[in-house]
Amino acid sequence: MAEVTLLQYALVGLASLLASVVGGVAGYGTGLLLPPVLIPLIGAEAVVPVIGLSALVTNGSRLVAFRDHLDWRRAGIVSLFALPFSALGAYGYTLLSGPGAMLLIGAVLIVLVPARRLMARRHGHLGDAGLALASGGYGLLVGGTSGSGIFLISMLLAAGLSGMAVIATDAAISLPVGIVKSAVFLWQGALPWPAWIMAGVIGLCAIPGAFLARRLTGGLSLAAHAWILDGVVLLGGSLIVVQALRHAG
Repeated sequence: MAEVTLLQYALVGLASLLASVVGGVAGYGTGLLLPPVLIPLIGAEAVVPVIGLSALVTNGSRLVAFRDHLDWRRAGIVSLFALPFSALGAYGYTLLSGPGAMLLIGAVLIVLVPARRLMARRHGHLGDAGLALASGGYGLLVGGTSGSGIFLISMLLAAGLSGMAVIATDAAISLPVGIVKSAVFLWQGALPWPAWIMAGVIGLCAIPGAFLARRLTGGLSLAAHAWILDGVVLLGGSLIVVQALRHAG
C-alpha cells in the first residue's frame, strides 16, 4: 500500500466520489463498487479495513445530508443487535489469507445481488422481532465483508421504510457499526498508517457525493439504477473470484 502513486490515489478519489453519489441515491453501492478498484492497489486483506474506516466519513456525511428522514427506533433496534456480531465478523476476517479474503469478498458481492432482490419482495412485512433477528446476521456479514449495505437496505425496506428514510437510517446504523469494525481491525494490526491515508482519500472525496446525491434523489429512477448497479456488482464480484482462484492455484 505504501507504493501507491499520486495518480492512483487520484483515481481512487474519483471512484470514491462516483460511488458516493451512487450510494447516496440508492442507499448502497459504495462498498460494492470500490473493491475491484482497490484490490489491485492495496491487496485483498486491506480492502475491508480501509473501506470500513473510510465509511465513517461517508456515512457521517450522508447522515447529515438526510438527517431529517431518520427513523430512530429502527436504527436503534438494528444497531443494538448488529454491533456485537460485527465485531465477531471483523475478527474472523483478520484471520484470512490473501486468496481467502479475495474469495470471500467476491462471493459475497455475487450472492448479495439476488439476496437484495429476494428481501425487497418482503417490503413492509418485517416486524421488530424479525428485524432484530436479521440484524445479527447483518452484523456478522458487515464485519467481515465489503458491500453488505445491500442486505441492510433490504432489511429496512422489508421493515416498511422507503425513500430518504432508508438512506438516513442506513447511515445512522452504519456509523456505529463502522466504529466497532475499525476498532477491531486496529486492535488486530490491520490498519497501518498507509491504510489511514487511503481511507482518508476515499472518505474526503465521498463527502461531496453525499450532498450531490441528495439533490439527485428526486429525479432518478431507482429501479433502472438498481439493475445497472447489480450488473456492475456481479461483474466485479466474478472478476475478484476468478482472481482469487488463480492466486490460490
